Amino acid sequence: MRVPFTKSTLPNGLDVIVHEDHRVPIVAVNVWYHVGSKNEVPGLTGLAHLFEHLMFEGSEHQRRSYFEPLQEAGASINGSTSVDRTNYWEVVPKDAAPRALWMEADRMGWLLPALSDERFANQREVVLNERRQSYENRPYGLAQFALVDAIYPAEHPYHWPTIGYPADLRAATSDDARAFFSRHYHPGNASLCIGGDLDAKTALDLARRYFGEIPAGPEAALVRVPRLTARPRRFVLEDRVEMPRLYLGWPSPALFADDDAELDLVGDLLANGRTSRLYERLTHETRIATELAASQASRELGGYFQVVATAAPGRTLEELEAAIARELRSLAADGPTQAELERGRAQAEASFVYRLQTLGGFGGRTDQLNAYNTYRGLPDFFDADLQRYLDATPAALQECVRRWLDPAAAVAVSVVPLGRADLALPGSSPVDVR
Repeated sequence: MRVPFTKSTLPNGLDVIVHEDHRVPIVAVNVWYHVGSKNEVPGLTGLAHLFEHLMFEGSEHQRRSYFEPLQEAGASINGSTSVDRTNYWEVVPKDAAPRALWMEADRMGWLLPALSDERFANQREVVLNERRQSYENRPYGLAQFALVDAIYPAEHPYHWPTIGYPADLRAATSDDARAFFSRHYHPGNASLCIGGDLDAKTALDLARRYFGEIPAGPEAALVRVPRLTARPRRFVLEDRVEMPRLYLGWPSPALFADDDAELDLVGDLLANGRTSRLYERLTHETRIATELAASQASRELGGYFQVVATAAPGRTLEELEAAIARELRSLAADGPTQAELERGRAQAEASFVYRLQTLGGFGGRTDQLNAYNTYRGLPDFFDADLQRYLDATPAALQECVRRWLDPAAAVAVSVVPLGRADLALPGSSPVDVR
């Protein structure tokens, strides 16, 4: 699982990771900024995701969109924002690597001179439309917002959605955006990975040439996290859906913390594939559910575990809740079988190997090197990361379920058709996340 690399840090604080791979004449450029929606404050949510859009719209020396000049050179290009980080990447023919690096440097160091009030307002409307299309007008699209809203208290930095609240976005000014950019989008809060058909010296020289004169920026402010405790509560969200769906959630360990990998494996054995426990009981045997999912949502400051089940025609969310609770209690009492654990380990290992096949893009080697560097300070954390899964035992998974997934402590969100709040779990309160 080792990926060869060199790591240097420029005087302005920018980490530069180089991964040589000369099999194909392409180069992957990958930039991570250690900023996400958790770095926002109540009343000004959505700025990190808004900047994902703004940073594709041009900078002081590259005034037009970032897509055309790179795509003209044969590049693939994209970016994303999460609660914890923002990333941008390009995969280009080898000869276009200087262009990609120059453009990344220009938006890191010289974006604000190109950030006009008109451009800010235009991209804000794009984001508001994205929210409508991707969440508000999509069946069950607001359910995750409701679940996270219930798990994390209002003062917690994971309480609000990454895309932000519409009222906050409309109230934000371009001056708010400039201040947010100046605090977070600079070399001292970034990691650059260059991978592919460039030798380490050439890649580092290019990084120094284009990024070296950008000021380091202020030291990142500490994000304060209130202590989380499981708060069993029930909510109902009416939506344009046909079948009721139940979301159950619990606070869980942070990314890379103790029990994080074990809960990943618990999610796998509960609902990954037709041989998983919930599929066998709720879909094959009793046929009370049509769709199932379970997962550990690992986040830097604290995760959450969720189980999702859609009721079959004629069945109720109460039946789903009771059946899921039985399986969780069974797992807490007896633990998983060795066969279940081996299957989860094998799937985890296969996932690691699959990611190593790709040089760039989301989840590729350059993206993984940057992720490990950002979160752990160790680009080559592949082996240690995988070992967390290989070292898991049935007893460890059993203890995790006992510690974290008490059915009586779950937050429950019932998503029901409009006008059918009676289909929700008893005692559910209305929730509004629009």
